[in-house]
Amino acid sequence: MAKTSKEYLSDILKINLSDSEFQWLANAVEQIFDTKSKKDLYITYSLCASKISNAPITDFGSKDYEWKSYLEVQKASTLEIARIFVLSSVLDAADEFLKPVQQLIQVADITELETFLKYLVLLPEPKNFNFAAVEALRTNIATVFNAISQYNPYPSQYFTTGEWNQMYLKAAFMQQDLKKIPEIEKMANKDLARIISDYAHERWAASRAIDPLFWRPVSNFLEGNLIEDIERLFKSEDEREQKAATLVCYHSKVDKAKTLLNTYDTHLEKVEKGELTWKNL
Repeated sequence: MAKTSKEYLSDILKINLSDSEFQWLANAVEQIFDTKSKKDLYITYSLCASKISNAPITDFGSKDYEWKSYLEVQKASTLEIARIFVLSSVLDAADEFLKPVQQLIQVADITELETFLKYLVLLPEPKNFNFAAVEALRTNIATVFNAISQYNPYPSQYFTTGEWNQMYLKAAFMQQDLKKIPEIEKMANKDLARIISDYAHERWAASRAIDPLFWRPVSNFLEGNLIEDIERLFKSEDEREQKAATLVCYHSKVDKAKTLLNTYDTHLEKVEKGELTWKNL
């Protein structure tokens, strides 16, 4: 039988914390269960910072856990996982803890909020915290925005199309690394392709550059202005823009994309051989 997130997080913490740290955490969570006290939850969550060392996790265990690779890529720390363990445990134990946890997130400091957003998918019923994930799209604090947008599977699973589009555009506007946004092809949509074109025209009109990776979602929506936009990239003196145009057309099912590839084939062979991808552009 597969382990729950709470059980797997407990295993990780047992491996990576000292005996005294793990015992304190286990006892504190047990007390919250016994008292069913919102106050005890808040005190425990607050005390984690002083009771649990904030060290990189070096051993994620050998279990075939759904989110193991995600924890590794996020370079999870013992303090982060301890906090998520507390929240996951109480939410799993009783529905009455839902509102207290929601309130806790609303008053969290920046570091706590980043932790919550990064590991939101590990909590029972993550959709109950959609308000916090969507609110993170409005911030200008890069670390908070990146906590929900980079590597994070939550947006593609729980955001509406409009919310996901907003996140993608905001990432480009904030000049964040678009390679770190997962499921771009899956979430691509006609509205986003139009938004990308409109945004590009605004940038060009202001003589400002655009990250060539920005064009990745438009492959299957090439029509009207977008055909001209991609042809402009092909004709660019910037080699990365030429390569982006090649990738867009190569991954497109639109006939006009194939026509462009036949005309501008400088980088086509590299794409066909797998030497040029969105990951190494």
